[in-house]
Amino acid sequence: MGDTTVRTTERQEEAVPHPVTEETGRDLLRRLRAPRRPRLWFEILLIALSYWTYSLIRNAVPEQRTQALRNADWIWRVEQHIGIAVEESVNHAVNSVTWLIIGMNYYYATLHFVVTLGVLVWLYRSHPGRYAATRLVLFATTGVALVGYYLYPLAPPRLMNGEHFIDTVMVHETWGSMASGDLKNMSNQYAAMPSMHIGWSVWCGLTIFALASVPWVRVLGLVYPVLTLVVIVATANHFWLDAVGGVLCLGFGYAVAAAWYGRLPHALPRTVVGRRAAMPSPTRA
Repeated sequence: MGDTTVRTTERQEEAVPHPVTEETGRDLLRRLRAPRRPRLWFEILLIALSYWTYSLIRNAVPEQRTQALRNADWIWRVEQHIGIAVEESVNHAVNSVTWLIIGMNYYYATLHFVVTLGVLVWLYRSHPGRYAATRLVLFATTGVALVGYYLYPLAPPRLMNGEHFIDTVMVHETWGSMASGDLKNMSNQYAAMPSMHIGWSVWCGLTIFALASVPWVRVLGLVYPVLTLVVIVATANHFWLDAVGGVLCLGFGYAVAAAWYGRLPHALPRTVVGRRAAMPSPTRA
């Protein structure tokens, strides 16, 4: 009987889940979510691979010209109906000032990448504890934009039929757009919705405003996406509503980061102590 009692007790102990295993799972999740010190070689590789993948997928989306032009006509009619269809007027007005429109063409071609990479480098050096979360916002924003390119092909204003938009890159022979001139075959010309020029520039602006300590730098952070909005409209590369799409994608990116880390990136610890920083409780302010 004693032997039977022992075996029964052993079976009961085996049937009871061990709390140590459950706690280990929580610890693993906590470690995965905790801010870590970024490694330079890994970040360079990750960003390069991610942008290559983004470009590959974006340009692999079929160029549905007929549908893209039909969607552009619909967007234009909607903007006219609600009274915000001023893109053509802005395009013609800015194009009449040669030095200004040429500067905007180069702005469109370069700052989109230069400023975004610059903010990533600044985060890596000065805010390592917030770097991964803020980078996740950017990656999630860009990822959901690819879905938009596939589901809603859209021609930019400069390619519309029957309208009088000016392709400022073609007219002034600058290389301000990968979708104009000799470079047009390297980029999907009908992936205008959402605008990642706006998605990325607002990401840069909000990050700089939230984390910079110098007042005038914080102001520049807010000015940058506003200037970018003027540029994408003046060069006839986007409608106003493309910009709205970019902001919505950015909102999705912030939601993903907040869900994973338990709070917005700027609220995380600035630095990482040791190999890993302790993950603060999501319920604490």
